[in-house]
Order: sequence, then structure tokens, then C-alpha cells
Amino acid sequence: MRKTEPRLQRKLLAWLLGPLLVLLVLDTAAAYWVSQRFANLAYDRALHEIAREIVLHVHQQDGQPRLQLSDAAADILLMDAQDRLFYRVDAADGTLLGGDATIRKAASPGTDPRFYEDEFHGEPVRMIAARMPIGETAGGPLVTVQVAETLNKRSRLAFEMVANVVLPQLLLIVMATLVVWFGVSRGLEPLQRLRRAVAGRSHLDLSPIDTHDVPGEVRPLVDEVNELMARLGKTFDFQNRFVADAAHQLKTPVSGLKAQIELALRENDPERVRHSLAQLYISADRLSRLVRQLLSLARNEPGALDTVQLQPLDLHAFALEVSMDWVPHAIKRNIDLGFEGVEHPLTIAADQDRLRELINNLIDNAIRYSQEGGRVTVRTSREADGQCKLAISDDGRSIPVEERARIFERFHRLLGTQEDGSGLGLAIVSEIATLHGARISLEEDIDGVGNTFSVFFQPSEDERATVSGLKAAV
Repeated sequence: MRKTEPRLQRKLLAWLLGPLLVLLVLDTAAAYWVSQRFANLAYDRALHEIAREIVLHVHQQDGQPRLQLSDAAADILLMDAQDRLFYRVDAADGTLLGGDATIRKAASPGTDPRFYEDEFHGEPVRMIAARMPIGETAGGPLVTVQVAETLNKRSRLAFEMVANVVLPQLLLIVMATLVVWFGVSRGLEPLQRLRRAVAGRSHLDLSPIDTHDVPGEVRPLVDEVNELMARLGKTFDFQNRFVADAAHQLKTPVSGLKAQIELALRENDPERVRHSLAQLYISADRLSRLVRQLLSLARNEPGALDTVQLQPLDLHAFALEVSMDWVPHAIKRNIDLGFEGVEHPLTIAADQDRLRELINNLIDNAIRYSQEGGRVTVRTSREADGQCKLAISDDGRSIPVEERARIFERFHRLLGTQEDGSGLGLAIVSEIATLHGARISLEEDIDGVGNTFSVFFQPSEDERATVSGLKAAV
């Protein structure tokens, strides 16, 4: 069975009207107790007078008390339109003088009248029990008189009093319920408009929700939703851009693969087929590299879902380790791959996998675009302002000054270059540098031949303390 969803309107009405209903119940109980007490006070006086009248009919005869109350006088004395009355009179020694013998004797009645609740013939009654003197003198013999009365008029009076108190309050609560319901409905109308505005939106509409006329209590929630939608919008933009980039870049190599496959299928000469398969392998390798670069670019975009874990890392040792991995490739291209660095650690906060990708792309570009027999040098150093520098130099064709601002754009390639490439390597480097809060620059090599890509990292807290200590020592 599906659980009923919580509704704010119901909760507000419950919290506002619930206490009123509880107070009504408590007030009704209190009013009933007060009305019962008042009714007893009112009718107990009459019951006391009846007891006194009965005692007036007790006289001394031969030294013994005798009740001289005729049936006609008893009927008149005990006559009541709403209730029935019963009495019993006992002498001081417990002898029954008159009345109904089935009435239970009161336990040790005093000279002051005692009122209490009891049962008579299975019906609740109000009783009075008292010891009263016979005759006019206070010092005469005492008799015990008991009078019982049913509770009809007492209950009716108490009910009327409760009704007179509770009915106006009940009417007031009904009116308050209507007013509160109307007020809550009007107060929640901005939320209903907000709900309708959101429900009427397209799933592609991620624009901010209008906060006009939004209650102050709900505005923080709406602001958070707007921020979430802004983040989702950026994520969707990244995804759309990735899809567009992938579609644009993959179309040409896929078409080339299909053309080479068709050519191989038409060939009968085993040597020509073997040549086509070799070309297919080269094209597939290029396609694989392009896919890896596209995925890397998507992963390293600012705001991407993949989080960056920055940990302390020695830039000098790490750059040397990555550079050593490229030695076989450099030897294959007859490239002199060298490394120069400082003697002490250069600690930065970095994501190890992404930093490896940054260095790999820079070394790959340097080897790829250097002439055969050329040189590539990787350097690490500390700048005067404390920044940690990673520089990679090559002796390839110098990039013109007017092109240097655009080489970090996606799919931008220099005209006249003969090397295969997608124009994504430096874009990936730029994105990774941005994720690390680093700055990347390009200038001519020191000897005026080739290019030098430099990445400047902010030192870690420990590195700053080391630099400060070195400066103090100097």
C-alpha cells in the first residue's frame, strides 16, 4: 500500500488547528467538572433542607425517639418532578426509626453534613448523611438521617452549562478553521505558482527559476535549485561539446577506414592486401589515439564530473620518471631526450594521473614535431617568486608569435605541418594546467631554435616554508 505523501498545507493546518482541538477537549472536560461541582453545590442545599425537615418530625416518646412522618407528608416532602428521593433515619444506638431500610448505613457520620456519591437499587445517587439533634434545643438526643437523590436534574444542569460554554467555543473553532484554511491556502499560493512554472518547463530548459514573489523561507531552496540547474547546464554543455567534437573528429578517420577496407576487399594480390592492412593498422592507431585524446579532454574540462584529487608531489622526481618512459620512443626517432633539474625536491599539489598526462602530451608534441636527429630537453626549476617550473624544449619549427595565442585552442593546427595530429594535445595540457591552478606559456628556445613550453605551478605549503627558510639563510 502506497504511503500518503506529506503535504505542507496539511501539516500547517494540523499544527495550527490541532492545538485548538486539544484545548477544546481540555476546556470541555474542565467545564464539565466545574458544572458538576456547581450543580452539586446548588442541589446539595436543597437536599440538606429535606434532611432537616425529616428530623423535625422526630419526637421523644416514652424517652425514646419516634419518627412521626405520615405517608402524605412524606410524599409532599420528597416530591420532585425530575428525581426520586429516599431517606432513612436511625437512632443513636443504630435502631431504624423510619424510611427505606435498604439504604446502606453511612460510616461514622458527623454533626456536619457529609455529601457523597453512592448507588441505590443499581442507580447512582447523591447522598447526604448527618447527625442532627431532636427538637429545638441543640443538646437533645442525636439521630442519623440519610437522604438519597437520583442525579437527573444535576446531570441536566451540568450538561446545559457545558453546552452554553462549549458550543460558542466550538463555533469559534469552526470559524477559525475556515479562516486558517483560507489563510494557509493564500499563503501557499506562491508555492503553487512555482510548482506550475516548473511543471510547465521543457526538460531542455535549465534557465534559473524566477524568484519574484517567492517566500523568504523558500528562496534559499529555489536559489540552490538554480545553482544546481546552472551546474547541470554546464555539464550538458560539456557533453554536447564533447559529442560535437567527437562527431567532427571521428567522421574523417572512420570514412578513411571504410575506404581502405573497401579497397582491400577489391584486391586479389596478397602483397597489395597486406599493404592495405598495414594502412588500416596505422589508421586504427590514429583513431585510437584520437579517441583517447577526446576522452581525456572531456575528463579534464573544468566542472567535469571526474573530481581532481590534489596531493603533495615532487615535480622534479615525477617529471624525471615520466621522461624516462619516453626514452625508447625518442631513440626510435633518433631524438636526444635530456633532463635537467634541481638537486632538491619541488613539492606541488597535483593530481598524479593528470600531471602525467600533461607531461606526456608535452613530450609527445616535442618529439613528434622535432626533426629526426634533433633534441628535446625537460627541465625543472624554482623561480625567484617561489613558483615551481616545468619546461620542455624542442628544436622543431618555431611557432610564429601570431599563432602562439591560438595553439591551446581545440583542433587548432599550424599550417604546413606534416605530422599527423588532431590539435587536441595542447588543449588537454591547457585544461589540466587550469585544474591545477597553473599557468602555461610558450616562448622560443634559449638558443633561438625551436620552442619551449613552460608550466608554472604554485608551491605547496611545505614548499613555501622551505623557500622562506632558504631566503632567511641567505
